Amino acid sequence: MRLVQRTTPSPPPDPSGRWRRDPELLRDVALVSAAGGVVGVSFGAIAVAGGLPVWVPVVMSLVVYAGSAQFSAVGVLLAGGGPVAAAATGLLLNTRTAAFSLAIAESIGTGRVARLVGAHLVTDETVAFALAQRDPARRRAAFWLSGVALFAVWNLGVLLGALAGTALGDTATYGLDAAFPAVLVALVLPALREDAGLRRAALPGAAVALALTPAVPAGVPVLLALTGLFLHRAPVRKEAA
Repeated sequence: MRLVQRTTPSPPPDPSGRWRRDPELLRDVALVSAAGGVVGVSFGAIAVAGGLPVWVPVVMSLVVYAGSAQFSAVGVLLAGGGPVAAAATGLLLNTRTAAFSLAIAESIGTGRVARLVGAHLVTDETVAFALAQRDPARRRAAFWLSGVALFAVWNLGVLLGALAGTALGDTATYGLDAAFPAVLVALVLPALREDAGLRRAALPGAAVALALTPAVPAGVPVLLALTGLFLHRAPVRKEAA
């Protein structure tokens, strides 16, 4: 007589538990969120100091939630442009997120609510955090952790900056606009050191962005830097004999 051993199925992986045990991920998310909050303060203050009512940058941050697009749209409004021109500028700068969404579609989830909310949280930073993880469960956890944290801190920063208004004076004096990209560069450097293919793509893309920065609106250089992806080559894996 054969005995059939019954085994209890193991519980599904818990993404939240994974990031709780990953202090490096928590640290990186905290750093980027803090930098995003500082830039959010700058955005809110610039918008209100330029003459816009407090509710405009606050509502824009909740509904649009796109840093470079928001700065450009407000710049158009403050320069005398209409809402149509401002919206068109923001849409142009955000076209890159369409490609980002395709790259991390599986990490967002399959439910309608998850995809709707997740699509709103897709940014350069959340995509970078997600793609840095090799395990699918960790990738999903990293996306949602960074997405929720960045959204909350960004909007809080915008609210504080808008309420402060002109009290901060010229935000460029404090170097607030440089905090966010500086932290992002620090997070990207380890991946560039490890992957020659990424370097081949990133360096020409960065050169394109730097060369065009004085000639195009804010945010467009980031979009044009994606041309460096044409030079990316995935690492060739050697199969064991």
